[in-house]
Amino acid sequence: MNMSILFDPEPIQWGLRGDPCLWREMAEQFQGIPLPESSHELSSLLEETFLKLTGYPVSHQKHFRVERHAHGGMSSGGIATEFWRERGIPLLLSRFAAQQGVQRDGFAAR
Repeated sequence: MNMSILFDPEPIQWGLRGDPCLWREMAEQFQGIPLPESSHELSSLLEETFLKLTGYPVSHQKHFRVERHAHGGMSSGGIATEFWRERGIPLLLSRFAAQQGVQRDGFAAR
């Protein structure tokens, strides 16, 4: 299992218009990377990748813009760190926990 499976399906709601682009970019970054051993390790990997791709830590308190995700419009390319802290990363962690439960119970993971 690789980490990119945690990104599918995408969330229904986003913070700003750049968040779906960043979500997809992160999924691509984790393609072929095995799932980590723990949720703590996963959280660290997600936060490190967020910083690497945006130049900002997920703890940053203000919205910011990532130019490569700006495709027109005032809010285009905008990243809402509160989305990532409150919904995006917790969603990925919950999917990881569910995946670990499936593997632990001996069922084939999808």
